[in-house]
Amino acid sequence: MQTTATPTHCPYCALQCGMNLTPAPDGTVEVSERTDFPVNRGALCGKGRTAPAVLASNVRLTSPLVREGGALVPASWDEALDRIAEGLRRTRAEHGPDGVGVFGGGGLTNEKAYTLGKFARVVLGTSQIDYNGRFCMSSAAAAGIKAFGLDRGLPFPLEDIPKTGCVILVGSNLAETMPPSLRFFNELRENGGTLIVIDPRRTKTAEQADLHLAPRPGTDLALALGLLHLVIAEGRVDEEYVQERTTGWEDARAAAMAHWPEYVERITGVSVPELRRTVRMFCEPESAMVLTARGPEQQSKGTDTVGAWINLCLATGRAGRPLSGYGCLTGQGNGQGGREHGQKADQLPGYRKLDDPAARRHVAEVWGVDPDSLPGPGRSAYELLDALGTDIKSLLLMASNPVVSAPRAAHIEERIRSLDFLAVCDVVLSETAELADVVLPVTQWAEETGTTTNLEGRVLLRRQAITPPEGVRSDLEVLHELAGRLGVEKGFPTDPEEIFEELRRASAGGPADYSGITYRRLVEENGVFWPCPTAEPEGLTGAEDGAGGPGAQRGAAGHPASTGTGDTAGVAHPGTPRLFLDRFATPDGRARFVPVSHRAIAEEPDDEYPVLLTTGRVVAQYQSGAQTRRVAELNAAAPGPFVELHPRLAARLGAAEGDPVAVVSRRGRAVAPARITSTIRPDTVFMPFHWPGEGRANSLTNPALDPTSRMPEFKACAVRLEAVRG
Repeated sequence: MQTTATPTHCPYCALQCGMNLTPAPDGTVEVSERTDFPVNRGALCGKGRTAPAVLASNVRLTSPLVREGGALVPASWDEALDRIAEGLRRTRAEHGPDGVGVFGGGGLTNEKAYTLGKFARVVLGTSQIDYNGRFCMSSAAAAGIKAFGLDRGLPFPLEDIPKTGCVILVGSNLAETMPPSLRFFNELRENGGTLIVIDPRRTKTAEQADLHLAPRPGTDLALALGLLHLVIAEGRVDEEYVQERTTGWEDARAAAMAHWPEYVERITGVSVPELRRTVRMFCEPESAMVLTARGPEQQSKGTDTVGAWINLCLATGRAGRPLSGYGCLTGQGNGQGGREHGQKADQLPGYRKLDDPAARRHVAEVWGVDPDSLPGPGRSAYELLDALGTDIKSLLLMASNPVVSAPRAAHIEERIRSLDFLAVCDVVLSETAELADVVLPVTQWAEETGTTTNLEGRVLLRRQAITPPEGVRSDLEVLHELAGRLGVEKGFPTDPEEIFEELRRASAGGPADYSGITYRRLVEENGVFWPCPTAEPEGLTGAEDGAGGPGAQRGAAGHPASTGTGDTAGVAHPGTPRLFLDRFATPDGRARFVPVSHRAIAEEPDDEYPVLLTTGRVVAQYQSGAQTRRVAELNAAAPGPFVELHPRLAARLGAAEGDPVAVVSRRGRAVAPARITSTIRPDTVFMPFHWPGEGRANSLTNPALDPTSRMPEFKACAVRLEAVRG
């Protein structure tokens, strides 16, 4: 048995913290510090430290399951795969290719995400594929593409944060969602910089801030516009930067000037003096950043909201300059890479658009198919789930648990139950897997090799540390076997490095260009930032067309040009830690202001539903909780759902600490114990969304969609509270 340590990465959030794994004689796996990885320098949160607990055979799935007489029973792999192939084949015959849906996850490696997208379009011929990463940062992605021509979570490495002058952190509780990252912000303050946190709750992150603003949920757009109004009124616009590096300023300026401070104060609840102080703190240092997370993004106006924060950065010259910029804190482990390489309904590998004829030709050539055979764009994640049982009759689902994580979850559960056929690949029997006709047990992070892309755009190599248990296969093997059963014998290998080599070719020349990245480089360089094209003659820079992608800068961050690795030749591109320093990824190289104006959330409180609900996470659980709820240490720290409410609201309800409280929206009802605290606004309640059953927060949330990103409005909906007697 292997007893040496394997350097790899955590399976959870988008930090992708480095860790070492060592098999122990008793069959368990020990986690130890890996101090060489710059994102966490050895630090791990409780989820990372306990991640091997889910590898235990008494926790995870180790045999395929098929439905017999209403129950799931063990079956052989051949029987399970045959059933899936027959279910998908029957649906295609009866309802056409789009009668089959595919739903993926932001935890899949790049190799799996790429292969799943290829499988959907080449083997099934369906346009109906999307993934739960749509619920993560799609609004930030849409706004980034509009403004900069390119979407990458952070356009700079995390190591730049302590060196800037001010950070505005909007709608992120990173002290609980990605604790190892908090040290970058602590170092910022130690270095004399300032931190402004914007959140309707005084979270553990807000407690670390120099200034905490607590706006009413759903009003972040007005807040950003009010700040820009003051920047203009106080003469703080960087006129030279605006003229030289942007377009569209006059229209954006006019839109912002309609949001005078007193008007914004009435909308947001943030006072005019607080607005003015924020502007001073942001504008006075030489450099500054705005970082957003799910708070402003998970709204039916999320794209415009993020766009307003980007406008603030552009007007003050805080983008495309050293130690400055707008960035998004990606949530899921591979939320970035998952959409770059084909899981998203409208995208092909390399972050190419599915409706672009040139993109279709390029990818089709790599895949060896006719470009006309590729389906067009399909439904977004919620719209796909909402169509289950009506237009979509069968679903292949990997690494997602929408019964808990989707908005209007009770409705989505009904739609899943109405399917003719459901096949699920997962490591545990999730609430969604419990409804399946076939469940396949697949390998986990420590049992396989593959790449992920973290929130910085740093491509990483997770390495296999242990042998998977008998009866478990990888998702890549599943897709290989299903492709063969459905008549496609070639093009679906099971070796992840072979798939990555194909992914490199498919991404070459695209916005997310991985063509210069190899497994060898990922090991030797501790990750490589995209875009990273293949080797190029010395002397060209990323500012030139075709060299490093739009907005790239060769040799940024002092990375030396390394010699040929893998199958590149000559001088290897060093990768691009910092984007946009020379030009933005637009045709003219200029960033675009996008004029936006405040509008209300889709469902404002009224007499029947007078309170706002917002949702989020707690430190000891992750996403739908399908894995973390199976870890004893994490459950001891966070055993179940709760309703966080202000003492004044609790007094009106007659609720004491720990009393059961019902939260009711137009979509459903959830019941959980009261947690009474003065750290939340009196007009707002908060629920974490990690649990199923009676306390399922997403039974309440509103599926109203952003018109551009198709992001549901998880962060704000109208509810009423009811005391639960007896």
